[in-house]
Amino acid sequence: MLHTALSLLLASSVPVSAGAVPSTETAKTVFSTTTLRELVAADRQVRGIHLTCWGAGSARNRKELIRKISDSVINTVVVAIKETDGKVYIPGVEKARAWNSHEAAISDPEAMLKDFKGAGLYTVARIVVFKDKILPRVRKDLAVKTPDGDLWRSRNGATWADPYSHEVWAYNLDIAERAAALGFDEIQFDYIRYPSEGNTSLCRYSKPNNRATATRNLKDFLDYARKRLAPYNVKISADVFGLTTTVKDDMGIGQDINALAAGADYVYPMMYPSHYAPGEYNLKNPNASPYKVINRGLKDAMVKMGPGYARLRPYLQDFSLGWHYGPTEVRAQLLATRLNLLDSWVLWNAANKYTWAALTPQSYRAFVDPYYK
Repeated sequence: MLHTALSLLLASSVPVSAGAVPSTETAKTVFSTTTLRELVAADRQVRGIHLTCWGAGSARNRKELIRKISDSVINTVVVAIKETDGKVYIPGVEKARAWNSHEAAISDPEAMLKDFKGAGLYTVARIVVFKDKILPRVRKDLAVKTPDGDLWRSRNGATWADPYSHEVWAYNLDIAERAAALGFDEIQFDYIRYPSEGNTSLCRYSKPNNRATATRNLKDFLDYARKRLAPYNVKISADVFGLTTTVKDDMGIGQDINALAAGADYVYPMMYPSHYAPGEYNLKNPNASPYKVINRGLKDAMVKMGPGYARLRPYLQDFSLGWHYGPTEVRAQLLATRLNLLDSWVLWNAANKYTWAALTPQSYRAFVDPYYK
């Protein structure tokens, strides 16, 4: 499969040809755009939307969403199964019941998956891993703490579970295993990182924390996830900050995009233009330049990752935050993605209100991919 083929390719040297991407110290190889196109074409094309637990779990909401999807190019849904508040939205996870973190937003996951799969959709379960407002309060021994032993909190008061704790790993993999057993096609780990919003110099973990241990620990978590989920033949993926495609360090949160790509089947950089600071990529207002942000970020990723670039499925912005986003802005991001050789992407809107006018087959052929069928 793609993961095996890429692993073999990453260990070898691919001859340079016309249109080759130069080698880098990180990618440690040279490869041609022809090779990259072949790797991308050999895998599933994902054109997705993210859904909240309530949007996906409600039979009435789901019916309306599937109706809209049927008239679009969307073939994938990413469903929130565990969120940053620590709540677990599917039944059947014993620790979620014991720790009072279960909320019945998806009361009948079997019916939900039957509906989505009946509509021919690829299904992804999104699980927030280490940012958690419930577990650290129930089990303080599993929390990120301050030097005096209190719960470390971000600027908005959020707590975090200790990324080094294997008991925290096991809890989140219990949720992932339940989702896989239900029949999800892919398990997507979000907030697979360390805290960033607040005085992180006060964070104390169960093991020594530095850049090397942090990045290695996250890769180890993915290796553990692959072993736990192996019986279910499910894909695994990781969400990362958008700027991980460009920066040379781990951004202080342990996210090395190459290390995570080596441990996962897919990596989803969250490349929302509104989340890039003024001046990034020499853009005064990145939010007003969706094509330029995605284009630059993916070009950097191609050089940085080598053949591993074929594992990218960028999250794109379909919401307005300081700048109105409509069909033009959505299409600009989709076009930048395709012109950078990727066929897969997922749109994000926290209210499930997507710009369907940009997602019709006619619009997609006219503005993004003339060969779409």
